Amino acid sequence: MNIPYNHYNQYLKEKFGERVQKITVLGGFTCPNRDGKVATGGCTYCNNLTFSAPGHLDDKSITYQIDHGIRTSKRRYKKVSKYIIYFQSYSNTYAPLSKLKELYSEALQHPEVIGLSIGTRPDCVSDEILDYLEELNAEYDITMEYGLESVSDHTLEMINRGHNFECFKQTAIKTGERNIPICAHVIFGFHWESLNSVIEAAVEINKLPIKFLKVHQLHVVKDTAMGDQYKESPFKTLSKDEYMEWLRVFLEHLNADIVIQRLYGEAPEDLLLSPHWGIQLPEFTNEFIKYMEKKGSYQGKALGHTAP
Repeated sequence: MNIPYNHYNQYLKEKFGERVQKITVLGGFTCPNRDGKVATGGCTYCNNLTFSAPGHLDDKSITYQIDHGIRTSKRRYKKVSKYIIYFQSYSNTYAPLSKLKELYSEALQHPEVIGLSIGTRPDCVSDEILDYLEELNAEYDITMEYGLESVSDHTLEMINRGHNFECFKQTAIKTGERNIPICAHVIFGFHWESLNSVIEAAVEINKLPIKFLKVHQLHVVKDTAMGDQYKESPFKTLSKDEYMEWLRVFLEHLNADIVIQRLYGEAPEDLLLSPHWGIQLPEFTNEFIKYMEKKGSYQGKALGHTAP
């Protein structure tokens, strides 16, 4: 099947010559948007249980978690021998540099680990941390995963994000100056936004040194401020067909060099309030690719790029 966008798995195969898997670990971090340094309560949509690594690992060492993840991975991908460790939950640079060095070094000492993906906020990265990661990136595959969520300051304020788009831009520029690859996280479907929002997002993202993107639809989940708002006064969330159209338009306006790591997110059904699409990632991906083909659409089309 021809994939009409720059696909991450293909990127990894071309770079490393074989399949590479990610393993998520818990580093024991928190978030300045929760502990009062920036704000309290966190982002209005965020319930960390919807995407965290298994909770039974939260008191285990990084090495233990990696070994557990590799064993689990090899049940499905027996020939995989290269792994990227994903520090995902909360803000994984929100600690003294000495603590970060301890955690990251332990992960990188594993013989099958080739790099790190470090999920964090753009307001949680100092020059000192970036200088250290620049050193690591000379030897390992390091990616900084920054939560952007939206290029709209109005949206960032509405979701209690605790930083503005300018903060993201400046952090992205400083990271790019050190040649550290950036993966930006974006959410589509806030009920006050429109289809034009995704075009605006593509335009702004194209201006920045962003190598990878993770995009997913808004999930309204339990035990969040947004979930409470929804239960009190339900608001519209995107249908699957609407989301696919938003994605199609977004990708057409996105630079074709940007690698897509994710276009769809899943949340546990027992936590999810809306939307309920009843479809898993592989099914959505196949359906979306067919939708793009039907529309004659591909990444970068609106910018004059050729089809992949």
